[in-house]
Amino acid sequence: MPTLVHDAMSKVVLTIGPAHTLRQAAQLMAARRVGAAVVFDPDTSGLGILTERDILNSLGAGQDPDRESAHDHTTTDVVFATPEWTLDDAAGAMTRGGFRHLIVLDGQEVAGVVSVRDIVRCWTAGRPGAVDTLAV
Repeated sequence: MPTLVHDAMSKVVLTIGPAHTLRQAAQLMAARRVGAAVVFDPDTSGLGILTERDILNSLGAGQDPDRESAHDHTTTDVVFATPEWTLDDAAGAMTRGGFRHLIVLDGQEVAGVVSVRDIVRCWTAGRPGAVDTLAV
């Protein structure tokens, strides 16, 4: 039986608002040791995702992380997974879309986030020579 997204996803999700600065988002992501934050905009009832790559691109462009808001760097054209997707389905969506994180929705509720790292961890668990914990 294939492994499902439910088995691999992180169930504790960092959620921030669109007004958070990139520095605040980075500090929260670093404290939680996650590579992405779900951005919830109560004005639009929309969900987006802010990743470490989004922050890196802003810094690389010379933007001030204390002045740039999460809103301006959030991906809102999001592909959502469900807990019942297989890890192959999730990996395929990531490959086709060119991203490394998927927000997992159970109905209309955020159930978790699954990353490439989560998928690789599941695929290699229990194999001879596999490392139980990947370095962050």
